[in-house]
Amino acid sequence: MTIPAVSSRDLPHPARAEIRLEGVLHALSDPLRLQIVRELAAVDDELSCSHFDLPVTKSTTTHHFRVLRESGVIQQIYRGTAKMNGLRRDDLDGLFPGLLDALLDAAARQAVRLGDR
Repeated sequence: MTIPAVSSRDLPHPARAEIRLEGVLHALSDPLRLQIVRELAAVDDELSCSHFDLPVTKSTTTHHFRVLRESGVIQQIYRGTAKMNGLRRDDLDGLFPGLLDALLDAAARQAVRLGDR
C-alpha cells in the first residue's frame, strides 16, 4: 500500500513492501538519478533539491526526483519551503541486501575510469 499524501504538500511514497527490484534498477539506470543517489549516500543525510547542480531544466530535475521517490529509492519531505531528499537505505538494504552498496561502488569505479566526479 502506497503511503498516501496527507496534505497537498505531502508526497506519496511506496511502502517498504511495495518497493520492487525492477523499479529500483530502472530508477538507478539513469546517470543523473544515479548521481543524485551517490550524493545522498555520500552525506548520509537529507539534502534539498536546490543542492543538486544538474545540467537539466527544473522540470526535468523534478521528474528525476519523482522517479526516485516513486520507486522507493528516496524519501522526500517538505521542511519549511525546502523539499528535502533522503536515501531510503534501511528499506533498500533490508529488501535487497548489498545491492545499493554494490551499485554505488560500481558507479564510483566507473566515475574514476571515465574521469567523472
